[in-house]
Amino acid sequence: SCSVAVGRAAESFSGTEQYAVRAFADALDDVPMALAENSGLSPITTLSEVKATQIKEDNPFIGVDCMMAGTADMRTQNVFETLIGKQQQLMLATQLVKMILKIDDVIAPHDYF
Repeated sequence: SCSVAVGRAAESFSGTEQYAVRAFADALDDVPMALAENSGLSPITTLSEVKATQIKEDNPFIGVDCMMAGTADMRTQNVFETLIGKQQQLMLATQLVKMILKIDDVIAPHDYF
């Protein structure tokens, strides 16, 4: 999954950059957790199982079995998401974070006191 790959990539960074990359990897886990929760599954247990299976089988196509089809392999369930869709989502999320960080720079905490 993306969070597993980004988490591994975090090892190549040091200092605050590593912290930021790890936080990004954690944020990517929110999508499968929301899917699990909205499907009536335990989000933490489901996410743990999905990530463990992805790592064990080296299969990035393992996901949350929301439809209770009996398989977590999204290729088998014919669940696909276009690359352009993922790219747009990540670009939008990244732009949003940049905007928030810029606002933090403009409004310094000492301005409130």
